[in-house]
Amino acid sequence: MIKILVVDDDQMNCDLLQNVFTRHGYQVISTTSGLEGLNLFRKHAPRVTLLDLRMPEMDGLTVLKEIRAMDPHAAVIVLGGGATEVQENQARALRVTDFIRKGLSLDVLVESVNRVAQLPTRPNTAPVPAGNGRITEQMDESVLVVDDDPLVCDLLVQFLSLRGYRALGVKDGQDALRIVEDVSPDAIVLDLVMPGMSGIEVLRALREKEYPGGIIIMTGCHNEELLDEAWALGPQEVLLKPIDLEHLLTAIQLVLVCREC
Repeated sequence: MIKILVVDDDQMNCDLLQNVFTRHGYQVISTTSGLEGLNLFRKHAPRVTLLDLRMPEMDGLTVLKEIRAMDPHAAVIVLGGGATEVQENQARALRVTDFIRKGLSLDVLVESVNRVAQLPTRPNTAPVPAGNGRITEQMDESVLVVDDDPLVCDLLVQFLSLRGYRALGVKDGQDALRIVEDVSPDAIVLDLVMPGMSGIEVLRALREKEYPGGIIIMTGCHNEELLDEAWALGPQEVLLKPIDLEHLLTAIQLVLVCREC
């Protein structure tokens, strides 16, 4: 019988999920404590873990990091009620299998669990939801997109996700630096001109932090002085908007190959 571990600080949610998935033929283990959840994960090696993001004492992101340390490929579905965009991106950067916002139909969660439970376990890949609802094989490389235009940011994240990268996006320089501090991505695609903290300031902060990954600048600005300032901070590539997506993909591939070298 396939085992499911539920970790949620709300006992009612634990009971509800246990009843639902028991009726669907799963063996369900539950706890309201993140620390106890890790002990149960270590003891039972569940096929799927349902993990609440917001919990006292040990929150879901901390639990997820510890699970990844034990098993980098474990299937973990995060229940993200009230999660911020930064928290959601941090969870996705840690290769969460799916991210379900609380309040959605239980049918959505059941379908996600059924889909994940039927997947064969593979040693070097992790299942992630694609934009069309299917689950695709995912590479190990992660790419952070930083652009204040929500449409551009979301489209680039979807484009890279469908090509197998662990892509996440933020629309603010400060959020980008927090992501890098927590889960250092392999490459960053960074808009140069943004309100608040500009791309130049983000790039300078990354250099001060000795960020080891590749950086690709994208900009619609043709100001030579600004471009020279950007180049002086050592990005691997500067691409002018409108971005050719295949050109961007090639640039990312080259950056990641050079990083491995």
